[in-house]
Amino acid sequence: MIQSMTGYGKGEALYRDNKIVAEIRSVNGKGADISIKSQIVPREKEIELRKQIASRLFRGNIDLFVSIEAGEVVDAAPAKRINRNIFNHYYSQISEIASENGIECNDSNLISTILKLPDVIESLKESTQPEETSAIYEAISTALSSALNAIEEFRAAEGKKLREDITERVTMILKYLSSSEEYESQRSELVKEKLKSKIEEFGEVADRNRLEQEIIYYLERLDITEEKVRLRQHCSYFLETIEIEEHPGKKLGFIAQEMGREINTLGSKANEANIQRYVVQMKDELEKIKEQLLNIL
Repeated sequence: MIQSMTGYGKGEALYRDNKIVAEIRSVNGKGADISIKSQIVPREKEIELRKQIASRLFRGNIDLFVSIEAGEVVDAAPAKRINRNIFNHYYSQISEIASENGIECNDSNLISTILKLPDVIESLKESTQPEETSAIYEAISTALSSALNAIEEFRAAEGKKLREDITERVTMILKYLSSSEEYESQRSELVKEKLKSKIEEFGEVADRNRLEQEIIYYLERLDITEEKVRLRQHCSYFLETIEIEEHPGKKLGFIAQEMGREINTLGSKANEANIQRYVVQMKDELEKIKEQLLNIL
């Protein structure tokens, strides 16, 4: 089943009663261009997250947004914490100074004062504790996994629509090709009439054998049998590839190029108004196919 490169997914996970939210969005791209937009993702873990995304989504311009929200749990911890080491350091110094100078300190006032001092309160993103970094990463990875599941479902649903549209357009190209064949017999008569009228313009009496040779020569030059056979083969290969390949986007693009070459040659050789009209319709369908292929994984 083919997939679109456009998609959106969201996942959540708990971290110390807080909610980690991962949102991932993707649009079409030639490779895997991954951008992580978050202040809580540990920098040393970004490479692992990129690998996790690339192994699932393969291609596209991909943006990952990670945020932290207070959970619905009663007395949920905020997105900041007290640095115990710094707090204790301030407390011991202030207590010593107060004792040396005979100053009485009210514990509640002292605590309130210390909490306002620099670096006592730190956000989760500022934590440097290895165990905390690991815990944050595990929560982010879990949320990301859920988001990747959601975006894969989104991509698959979009891919189904793309497949239906593209296969229908390839079928239309084959239909136009078959419809154009009924006008091929008229091309032979048209070539004969043109040659005869040109000879008559010069007032010459045409040698019958030579005239037949010239007609055969021009008919061979304008013969489109090979182009029709190759176009049908390319269309068949296109439909086969879209069914059996897991990620056929690039391959289908190459096949579409070959289809375009055969259609263009048909147009240059057609030499008949009705066939030219069908060639234009085939080109129109092919252009729409190419536009859709840009978004197929």
